[in-house]
Amino acid sequence: MITVICGTHRPKNITRKIVDKYCQMLRAAGQEINLFELEELPRDFVFGDSFGNRSPVTEEIIKTKIIPADKLVIISPEYNGSYPGVLKAFMDGMDPRLWKGKKVALVGVASGRAGNIRGMDHLTHVLHYLRMEVFSNKVPISKVNGLLNDQGELEDEETLRVLQRQVDEFLEY
Repeated sequence: MITVICGTHRPKNITRKIVDKYCQMLRAAGQEINLFELEELPRDFVFGDSFGNRSPVTEEIIKTKIIPADKLVIISPEYNGSYPGVLKAFMDGMDPRLWKGKKVALVGVASGRAGNIRGMDHLTHVLHYLRMEVFSNKVPISKVNGLLNDQGELEDEETLRVLQRQVDEFLEY
């Protein structure tokens, strides 16, 4: 099973548009997926869940979306030259052994021109520390606002082609 993680908890975020398209591509390839949006976490999880007082909501997310996944896809926006702290806080609050051995693909999303390349590099270092296998074909999506149509859907042919290539290759990984 593959879990796709929307790497921000910001309401009505643009990253979710990319997540939706990626999930569509995986389903079209016949994959069973779970979607995990960081918005699902309890508002106080950073303090409540980090030190042994795990909430039932967070426990259920870990049990149903992280533990059973063989592969993860993390689609993360750029926040201050990196990835969102809420994603790091979620990862830090879990037993590192739960991440070990999982394969992960990364997609970076940015309104600027670098596509969150630095954030994907930072995240790669953390994932390697957790003994996860990071797929080498990372996809930076730059100037994301200009790639969406009037309905807010990803329609840029080149971006769709690059994402599809990552999906196809990651399924073989």
